[in-house]
Amino acid sequence: MLLLNPGPVTLTERVRKSLLQPDLCHREPEFFDLQDEARARLTAVYGLDPAEWTPVLMTGSGTAAVESMTAGLVPEGGRLLIVENGVYGERISQIAKQYRIDHDVIHFEWMQAPELAQIVAKLDAAGERPYTNVAIIHHETTTGRLNDLTGISRVCRERGIDLLVDGVSSFAAEAIDFNDSAIVAVAATANKCVHGVPGVSFVLVRKAALAKAFARTYYLDIARLAKLQAERNTPFTPSVQAYYALVEALRELDDAGGWKKRHAHYGALAEQARAGLAALGIDSVLPPGESSVVLRAYKLPAGVDYPRLHDWLKADGFVIYAGQGGLSKELFRISTMGNLTAADIDRLLASFARLVK
Repeated sequence: MLLLNPGPVTLTERVRKSLLQPDLCHREPEFFDLQDEARARLTAVYGLDPAEWTPVLMTGSGTAAVESMTAGLVPEGGRLLIVENGVYGERISQIAKQYRIDHDVIHFEWMQAPELAQIVAKLDAAGERPYTNVAIIHHETTTGRLNDLTGISRVCRERGIDLLVDGVSSFAAEAIDFNDSAIVAVAATANKCVHGVPGVSFVLVRKAALAKAFARTYYLDIARLAKLQAERNTPFTPSVQAYYALVEALRELDDAGGWKKRHAHYGALAEQARAGLAALGIDSVLPPGESSVVLRAYKLPAGVDYPRLHDWLKADGFVIYAGQGGLSKELFRISTMGNLTAADIDRLLASFARLVK
């Protein structure tokens, strides 16, 4: 079965076999060697300076990393502006509300790109209570839209505002300018573009931002996790086997040429799928220039609802994803993450052709 959903992904045999390594106690030096390699390789994915950036690992899905980043990096007395244009932006708003973080939301419709002028106006209207942080989703997988991280970071930089980035579905496959001083943290996970397994996520955070962190949470306290990991320690029992897979996936990413090669590979598969579906009369929801290479959303074929489409493709060995919320009756989503080839996309398109003929 090939997974075309937005994580977890279809694994390579190399990563799958890494799960069969010996059982390992998380208080032994062998585990800390593994943890150190994971942290070093995460820093190297985008060529980050370890004197300026630190990776913080945690056991949990990508949402754990986003929660840790949001709860910890908005300083005490800080104020957060959340840019919403999909489910995952709304999730950050729910996190901020639950932690009682002083925050506001600028909301755009799910099919809409955030409008920079509106964001600027919101920031500049803050008055005597300026925003300390902005949070945005880089790749909003609700629709497959790649939000304009460059524009958002520029307006934050000009105003001295720290930008928190949900890179859960973009890290290791899309461009992220870590040299931009506005970007202070990027949250991500092992089981998407890195091609690891669920169970471990991480935040890449500037040490300067970490120094201002506020301990609102216990298990996901980003400052404590960072401190102990730097000391070859861990506060809790991590998902050891998932660490094995993360390290092997990062080795494999490096061997394959890094994130730029992965971006190109995903892009080729995504365009192959888009063109093939268009030839069958199945249109993409967003133009390629507004979409991530990681996932694209498509309109349901005429006369075919999502349950029928899902079950038809699953019978042929493919798992796709529904639209979220009200979009479930309008669209479906196909991700090109994981161990997929052009031949796999050809087989997928052949399955669609048999359905809509």
